[in-house]
Amino acid sequence: MYQQRYLITGGSGFIGTALIKELLIENHDVTVLTRSEVKTAQYFESIIANEREDYQSKTRVTTINSLDNLNPEKSFDIVINLAGQGIADKRWSDAVKQQLIDSRINTTKALHEYLKDVLVKPDVFISGSALGYYGLTESDEEINEDGTTDNSFSSRLCQQWEAEAKKIEALGIRTCYLRTGIVLGKNGGALAKMLPPFKMGLGGPIGDGKQWMSWIHMDDIIGMIRLAIDNESVKGAINGTAPNPVTNKQFSKTLGKVLKRPAIFPMPAFVVKLLFGQMGEELLLAGQRIVPNKITQAGYEFVYPKLEDALRDAV
Repeated sequence: MYQQRYLITGGSGFIGTALIKELLIENHDVTVLTRSEVKTAQYFESIIANEREDYQSKTRVTTINSLDNLNPEKSFDIVINLAGQGIADKRWSDAVKQQLIDSRINTTKALHEYLKDVLVKPDVFISGSALGYYGLTESDEEINEDGTTDNSFSSRLCQQWEAEAKKIEALGIRTCYLRTGIVLGKNGGALAKMLPPFKMGLGGPIGDGKQWMSWIHMDDIIGMIRLAIDNESVKGAINGTAPNPVTNKQFSKTLGKVLKRPAIFPMPAFVVKLLFGQMGEELLLAGQRIVPNKITQAGYEFVYPKLEDALRDAV
């Protein structure tokens, strides 16, 4: 198997960690842009050493804290940009909003400056985005990659992020915009925040529970990325969701079933607004019924198309 050369930002995040682990197990060459070079290198070296007895330490993972530190003669086959402060980590003050913007835009700008000058361009650039791109909608209609935007903060953030990535596409590099939904996986992500109250029998719908939740299992978001890399016909926006979105009420009921706990304690909308402000209104009380048309048409077969199976694996 040809060993590919990857440059990845956001490698210590939920998706990035899972992706890099898989790539290193397959013995690909991975360079990670990170603020914590030593810590990140040690982490990946240790987990891969446990997975593979024949893994050659210090040969397949490289960490850098600036793109300026790259050897100008080094080229990459694939560049994946997953950098960005967690959008649901804090209540959205003006300062936090600016941090969310800067953590995405500045890294993408730096990648553009780097890729503009390299002699050998990568085959593909995959840029992170999110379903927030489609804004706040109360419609039950399915939304594919042609869906429209609005003026909400989450939509404007994704629009800015993708606009910056389009400058890289303009360099002649095949570019995909991965609009990720709620990623379900072990030991992190949205599910890690949901599990404690549900395990105590205190979980339930948020607001009226009618808002859509467009989710995806970690194995499938990684699978989408791998297909987008290998399939040269895939470009532009990709909805990173499973084909069967559910309402928040359905999600809560299914999670309760998997955990064998009641899921009957709703969190009223006014409490969400009081606790989380605008972040709660946009991320918890609103939702879109997103479907992954493009990747399905490209031939991707989901490992976890149904929510109950995905949750059973993830918890």
